[in-house]
Amino acid sequence: MTLCLGPTGAGKTLLLKKLQNIENVDTTATSVPTVGTNMFAIKIDTEVHQIRELGGIMSPLWSRYFEGIQKIMYVVDASNLCQISAAGVLFYTIIANPMLANAKFLLVLTKMDVSYRQMRNEALLMLQMRRFEKEIQQKITITEASAISGEGREEILNWIKKK
Repeated sequence: MTLCLGPTGAGKTLLLKKLQNIENVDTTATSVPTVGTNMFAIKIDTEVHQIRELGGIMSPLWSRYFEGIQKIMYVVDASNLCQISAAGVLFYTIIANPMLANAKFLLVLTKMDVSYRQMRNEALLMLQMRRFEKEIQQKITITEASAISGEGREEILNWIKKK
């Protein structure tokens, strides 16, 4: 099982819907922040992968879901510079949890369709990723994505299916 975490409004639900079905995203409606959890079954080739999304509002309770988790997909809205530092603090608390010492992490910078190209570098600077990667043992894969355009979809699906 993979957990999908991130602050409120990062775009987790829309991204997971896009991963489930490339045609599944309704761009005419606005989404409502997830309160609680959502389960997504994502079919890749012949395998079905279960992903549990935990709402950002539930961040104080996320650790209750960590037992037995091997993969964490952490979603950050790269277009919201005001939120990135807070998202980094949440990310640090997750990765420091002893139950996730052997977990693989995917840091997804979302909403790249509404941000300018330099935003990725600014987001990684604000998250202090260079320093952070030196201090932790887990492997962090970083990718950019857009639930609207589908950018990053294949990279995320490949990460999910890797053992």
